Amino acid sequence: MGADTPRRTGGRPTAQAAVRLETTILDQATKAFLAQGYAATTIEATARACGVAKRTIYARWSGKPALFRAVLEQLMARWMSAAGEWGGGESLEAALRAAADAILAVALTPEAIALHRLIIAESGRFPELPLMLQQAGASEGMARIVALLDHAIARGDLPPIDTAVAAEQFLHLLLVGPQRRAMGLGRPFDRQAIILWRDNAIKLFLSGIGALRLLTSAEWC
Repeated sequence: MGADTPRRTGGRPTAQAAVRLETTILDQATKAFLAQGYAATTIEATARACGVAKRTIYARWSGKPALFRAVLEQLMARWMSAAGEWGGGESLEAALRAAADAILAVALTPEAIALHRLIIAESGRFPELPLMLQQAGASEGMARIVALLDHAIARGDLPPIDTAVAAEQFLHLLLVGPQRRAMGLGRPFDRQAIILWRDNAIKLFLSGIGALRLLTSAEWC
Protein backbone atom coordinates (compact mmCIF):
# COMPACT_ATOMS: atom_id res chain seq x y z
CA MET A 1 0.00 0.00 0.00
CA GLY A 2 1.27 3.49 -0.81
CA ALA A 3 2.21 6.06 1.78
CA ASP A 4 -0.89 8.12 1.01
CA THR A 5 -3.37 5.19 1.15
CA PRO A 6 -4.88 6.34 4.50
CA ARG A 7 -6.03 9.53 2.81
CA ARG A 8 -8.52 7.50 0.73
CA THR A 9 -10.15 5.47 3.50
CA GLY A 10 -13.17 7.79 3.51
CA GLY A 11 -13.56 7.80 -0.27
CA ARG A 12 -12.33 10.32 -2.79
CA PRO A 13 -10.74 13.41 -1.19
CA THR A 14 -12.81 16.57 -1.19
CA ALA A 15 -11.90 19.43 -3.51
CA GLN A 16 -10.53 21.37 -0.53
CA ALA A 17 -8.41 18.44 0.59
CA ALA A 18 -7.05 18.04 -2.94
CA VAL A 19 -6.10 21.73 -3.06
CA ARG A 20 -4.41 21.48 0.35
CA LEU A 21 -2.45 18.44 -0.76
CA GLU A 22 -1.34 20.14 -3.96
CA THR A 23 -0.25 23.21 -2.00
CA THR A 24 1.69 21.03 0.43
CA ILE A 25 3.50 19.29 -2.42
CA LEU A 26 4.31 22.56 -4.19
CA ASP A 27 5.58 24.16 -0.97
CA GLN A 28 7.83 21.18 -0.26
CA ALA A 29 9.05 21.08 -3.86
CA THR A 30 9.82 24.81 -3.68
CA LYS A 31 11.97 24.29 -0.59
CA ALA A 32 13.78 21.39 -2.23
CA PHE A 33 14.47 23.11 -5.55
CA LEU A 34 15.70 26.32 -3.93
CA ALA A 35 17.82 24.58 -1.30
CA GLN A 36 19.25 21.69 -3.33
CA GLY A 37 19.01 22.88 -6.94
CA TYR A 38 17.17 21.48 -9.91
CA ALA A 39 19.39 18.48 -10.60
CA ALA A 40 19.48 17.21 -7.01
CA THR A 41 15.74 17.47 -6.38
CA THR A 42 13.76 14.30 -7.09
CA ILE A 43 10.11 13.33 -7.22
CA GLU A 44 10.88 10.44 -4.87
CA ALA A 45 12.37 12.64 -2.14
CA THR A 46 9.59 15.20 -2.50
CA ALA A 47 6.96 12.48 -2.13
CA ARG A 48 8.66 11.11 1.00
CA ALA A 49 8.86 14.57 2.55
CA CYS A 50 5.14 15.09 1.93
CA GLY A 51 4.17 11.62 3.17
CA VAL A 52 2.58 10.59 -0.13
CA ALA A 53 3.30 8.03 -2.81
CA LYS A 54 5.14 9.01 -5.99
CA ARG A 55 2.01 8.30 -8.01
CA THR A 56 0.23 11.10 -6.12
CA ILE A 57 2.69 13.60 -7.59
CA TYR A 58 2.76 11.99 -11.04
CA ALA A 59 -1.05 12.12 -11.11
CA ARG A 60 -0.79 15.92 -10.95
CA TRP A 61 2.45 16.63 -12.81
CA SER A 62 4.00 14.51 -15.54
CA GLY A 63 7.50 14.69 -14.07
CA LYS A 64 10.13 16.97 -12.56
CA PRO A 65 10.02 19.61 -15.34
CA ALA A 66 6.26 19.99 -14.94
CA LEU A 67 6.59 20.16 -11.15
CA PHE A 68 9.32 22.80 -11.42
CA ARG A 69 7.17 24.84 -13.81
CA ALA A 70 4.30 24.67 -11.30
CA VAL A 71 6.66 25.84 -8.56
CA LEU A 72 7.76 28.77 -10.73
CA GLU A 73 4.16 29.70 -11.53
CA GLN A 74 3.27 29.68 -7.84
CA LEU A 75 6.28 31.83 -6.97
CA MET A 76 5.59 34.32 -9.75
CA ALA A 77 1.93 34.63 -8.83
CA ARG A 78 2.85 35.19 -5.19
CA TRP A 79 5.51 37.78 -6.04
CA MET A 80 3.34 39.71 -8.50
CA SER A 81 0.54 39.78 -5.95
CA ALA A 82 2.94 41.11 -3.33
CA ALA A 83 4.20 43.76 -5.77
CA GLY A 84 0.69 45.18 -6.14
CA GLU A 85 -0.26 47.82 -8.70
CA TRP A 86 2.28 50.34 -9.98
CA GLY A 87 1.24 53.92 -10.54
CA GLY A 88 1.00 55.44 -13.99
CA GLY A 89 -0.79 58.74 -13.40
CA GLU A 90 2.06 60.59 -11.68
CA SER A 91 5.39 61.69 -13.15
CA LEU A 92 7.53 59.06 -14.84
CA GLU A 93 10.20 59.43 -12.15
CA ALA A 94 7.66 58.82 -9.38
CA ALA A 95 6.16 55.89 -11.27
CA LEU A 96 9.60 54.33 -11.78
CA ARG A 97 10.41 54.84 -8.10
CA ALA A 98 7.24 53.00 -7.06
CA ALA A 99 7.97 50.24 -9.56
CA ALA A 100 11.59 49.98 -8.42
CA ASP A 101 10.54 49.64 -4.78
CA ALA A 102 8.12 46.84 -5.65
CA ILE A 103 10.68 45.04 -7.83
CA LEU A 104 13.50 45.28 -5.30
CA ALA A 105 11.24 44.17 -2.44
CA VAL A 106 10.62 40.93 -4.32
CA ALA A 107 13.98 40.43 -6.06
CA LEU A 108 15.99 40.62 -2.83
CA THR A 109 13.93 38.11 -0.85
CA PRO A 110 15.81 34.92 0.09
CA GLU A 111 13.53 32.86 -2.20
CA ALA A 112 14.13 35.13 -5.20
CA ILE A 113 17.90 35.17 -4.63
CA ALA A 114 17.92 31.37 -4.31
CA LEU A 115 16.00 31.04 -7.58
CA HIS A 116 18.33 33.50 -9.31
CA ARG A 117 21.31 31.47 -8.10
CA LEU A 118 19.68 28.22 -9.31
CA ILE A 119 19.04 29.57 -12.82
CA ILE A 120 22.60 30.89 -13.14
CA ALA A 121 24.18 27.71 -11.80
CA GLU A 122 22.13 25.14 -13.70
CA SER A 123 21.02 26.73 -16.97
CA GLY A 124 24.17 25.37 -18.65
CA ARG A 125 23.08 21.79 -17.95
CA PHE A 126 19.39 22.53 -18.29
CA PRO A 127 19.03 25.26 -20.94
CA GLU A 128 15.25 25.01 -20.75
CA LEU A 129 15.18 26.57 -17.26
CA PRO A 130 15.37 30.26 -18.31
CA LEU A 131 12.56 29.72 -20.84
CA MET A 132 10.47 27.99 -18.18
CA LEU A 133 11.05 30.98 -15.92
CA GLN A 134 9.86 33.39 -18.60
CA GLN A 135 6.82 31.27 -19.41
CA ALA A 136 5.91 31.11 -15.72
CA GLY A 137 5.55 34.90 -15.60
CA ALA A 138 9.02 36.34 -14.96
CA SER A 139 8.55 38.75 -17.86
CA GLU A 140 5.55 40.39 -16.19
CA GLY A 141 7.76 42.90 -14.36
CA MET A 142 9.35 44.05 -17.61
CA ALA A 143 5.92 44.27 -19.24
CA ARG A 144 4.81 46.63 -16.50
CA ILE A 145 7.86 48.85 -17.04
CA VAL A 146 7.11 48.85 -20.78
CA ALA A 147 3.58 50.05 -19.99
CA LEU A 148 4.92 52.91 -17.85
CA LEU A 149 7.28 54.01 -20.61
CA ASP A 150 4.59 53.73 -23.29
CA HIS A 151 2.34 55.90 -21.14
CA ALA A 152 5.11 58.49 -20.75
CA ILE A 153 5.64 58.58 -24.54
CA ALA A 154 1.91 58.98 -25.14
CA ARG A 155 1.74 62.05 -22.92
CA GLY A 156 4.94 63.56 -24.37
CA ASP A 157 7.28 62.99 -21.43
CA LEU A 158 9.63 60.79 -23.49
CA PRO A 159 10.68 60.73 -27.13
CA PRO A 160 9.61 57.67 -29.15
CA ILE A 161 11.88 54.78 -28.19
CA ASP A 162 11.83 50.99 -28.23
CA THR A 163 10.31 50.59 -24.78
CA ALA A 164 11.01 46.85 -24.60
CA VAL A 165 14.74 47.48 -24.86
CA ALA A 166 14.58 50.45 -22.50
CA ALA A 167 12.67 48.43 -19.89
CA GLU A 168 15.21 45.62 -20.01
CA GLN A 169 18.08 48.07 -19.59
CA PHE A 170 16.31 49.75 -16.67
CA LEU A 171 15.85 46.43 -14.89
CA HIS A 172 19.51 45.52 -15.36
CA LEU A 173 20.57 48.92 -14.06
CA LEU A 174 18.30 48.55 -11.04
CA LEU A 175 18.85 44.91 -10.11
CA VAL A 176 22.32 43.63 -11.00
CA GLY A 177 24.25 45.39 -8.22
CA PRO A 178 21.89 44.62 -5.33
CA GLN A 179 21.36 41.02 -6.49
CA ARG A 180 25.09 40.33 -6.83
CA ARG A 181 25.70 41.65 -3.33
CA ALA A 182 22.79 39.66 -1.92
CA MET A 183 24.40 36.57 -3.46
CA GLY A 184 27.63 37.25 -1.57
CA LEU A 185 29.54 39.08 -4.30
CA GLY A 186 30.27 42.12 -2.15
CA ARG A 187 28.87 43.47 1.07
CA PRO A 188 25.04 43.35 1.03
CA PHE A 189 23.26 46.68 0.85
CA ASP A 190 21.36 47.94 3.87
CA ARG A 191 18.06 49.76 3.39
CA GLN A 192 19.71 53.18 3.04
CA ALA A 193 22.12 51.89 0.38
CA ILE A 194 19.27 50.27 -1.55
CA ILE A 195 17.34 53.56 -1.61
CA LEU A 196 20.43 55.43 -2.83
CA TRP A 197 21.06 52.77 -5.50
CA ARG A 198 17.42 52.97 -6.61
CA ASP A 199 17.46 56.76 -6.90
CA ASN A 200 20.76 56.82 -8.78
CA ALA A 201 19.58 54.08 -11.16
CA ILE A 202 16.44 56.07 -11.98
CA LYS A 203 18.39 59.31 -12.49
CA LEU A 204 20.94 57.60 -14.75
CA PHE A 205 18.16 55.97 -16.74
CA LEU A 206 16.15 59.15 -17.21
CA SER A 207 19.26 61.22 -17.99
CA GLY A 208 20.37 58.86 -20.72
CA ILE A 209 17.11 57.69 -22.23
CA GLY A 210 16.40 60.93 -24.05
CA ALA A 211 19.98 61.58 -25.15
CA LEU A 212 21.10 58.22 -26.47
CA ARG A 213 19.93 56.20 -29.43
CA LEU A 214 18.74 52.90 -28.02
CA LEU A 215 18.96 49.72 -30.00
CA THR A 216 15.62 48.55 -31.32
CA SER A 217 14.24 45.12 -30.48
CA ALA A 218 15.15 43.93 -33.97
CA GLU A 219 18.78 45.02 -33.53
CA TRP A 220 18.90 43.67 -29.98
CA CYS A 221 17.73 40.19 -30.95
